[in-house]
Amino acid sequence: MWRWAISSSRARRAVPLIAITWALSLAGAGASVAQVFLSVDQALSLAFPGCTVEPHTIYLTPQQLSRARELAGVEIASAMVRPYVASCDGRVAGAAYFDSHRVRTLPETLMVVVGADGTLRRVEVLAFREPQDYLPRETWYSQFEGRKLDGELSLKRGIRAVTGATLTARATADAVRRVLALDRALAQGDAE
Repeated sequence: MWRWAISSSRARRAVPLIAITWALSLAGAGASVAQVFLSVDQALSLAFPGCTVEPHTIYLTPQQLSRARELAGVEIASAMVRPYVASCDGRVAGAAYFDSHRVRTLPETLMVVVGADGTLRRVEVLAFREPQDYLPRETWYSQFEGRKLDGELSLKRGIRAVTGATLTARATADAVRRVLALDRALAQGDAE
């Protein structure tokens, strides 16, 4: 079982590619197609090779949502959370969360992987609609690995900024904080 309880009465199968579909819909009709780097299945295979991954839909209690917002220090719009929980050799390896948000005026979708111990394992860009010049290099994303939710998990503290991609860096740091806060709120109390 994952670190937090999953209510079987509320758990539903998440629709694959829902995060990417939502991100692409933000682009608007007639706009050029977003640069899609990975599908949800490809990203999950990279994060959890050889593991079984099961999607869940969880509804946070008002207390959990309030706690997550307090911990994150950034906007969390919905009480619905869709983690993909991975099991390897009978043990829970972690969970992947897909976060779609606006960078400047256009959307991006990230996969944020949290280990069973609550530390960040991986950040992967699935789709990016802004100009490619605003996308940091892969090595920049690696600085998130092994981090926990604390005061150092922000730009100008423990996370380096990126010249020419400041808004992307800020959006990524906010997404990571949001996911880690949601994961911790789930770990601290039972979902409805």
